[in-house]
Amino acid sequence: MRIALGIEYDGRAFAGWQTQPHGNTVQDRLNQALCRIAGNRSIATLAAGRTDAGVHAAMQVVHFDTDAVRPLNAWVRGVNALLPPEIVVVWAREVDESFHARFSAFSRSYSYFLLTSPVRPCLLAGKIGWFHQALDVAAMRAAADRLLGRHDFSSFRASECQAKSPVKDLQLLAIHDNGGLLRFDLKADAFLHHMVRNIVGALVYVGKGALAPDDMSALLSACDRTSAPPTFMPDGLYLTGVGYPEQFSLPSQSAGERLVLW
Repeated sequence: MRIALGIEYDGRAFAGWQTQPHGNTVQDRLNQALCRIAGNRSIATLAAGRTDAGVHAAMQVVHFDTDAVRPLNAWVRGVNALLPPEIVVVWAREVDESFHARFSAFSRSYSYFLLTSPVRPCLLAGKIGWFHQALDVAAMRAAADRLLGRHDFSSFRASECQAKSPVKDLQLLAIHDNGGLLRFDLKADAFLHHMVRNIVGALVYVGKGALAPDDMSALLSACDRTSAPPTFMPDGLYLTGVGYPEQFSLPSQSAGERLVLW
């Protein structure tokens, strides 16, 4: 049978999602726990999207195939008992074999949390980005509008990105300001490697006055990563949701109240 899981994790302790020879990734630790619940049968998970080292997930979706017959609760509570505290399975559903965590998804959503303050964060260290001065949020919102729609995002793409095409449809890029704590909400059909962090980095340059809002259009047209500002830190980045067709009857993919930041 094929099982889909909704999981969340604190990415600080791991070298990203993707399995590595050293074994210290979210996928490695999840596969190990699933294997034990399956009676030491081999389990290989596939995810909606890969996240880098230090990046968090409030709602990642994975699937795996197994011939081990277990109640759904075993894939939640049983697996959680074997996982490190930085990873938790939120829900489990049996799905038909047409479901694929990556290829069935029609959208992904991310949020980036950024503290603008002269003093670096302490209690939220590693879970929130930081910039040492106030930013012009109005200018950043104007710049963000230039990125909406279907574009070639090569200027915001990591050199090691393996995506077949740099063309993506950015459907949402909203910036919320809560007294110096900024939240960037992004939604697209898919994202390139480092795309969100590169967009946030460019918007910070606009906010501090190093770029004008109209410069974002020029960056897009350049289709050249070297023309854009540096990649921003991973600390404040969260995968918050994955969109799937209703036919799969999965729980809501929004992180909702489970995301501890506002």
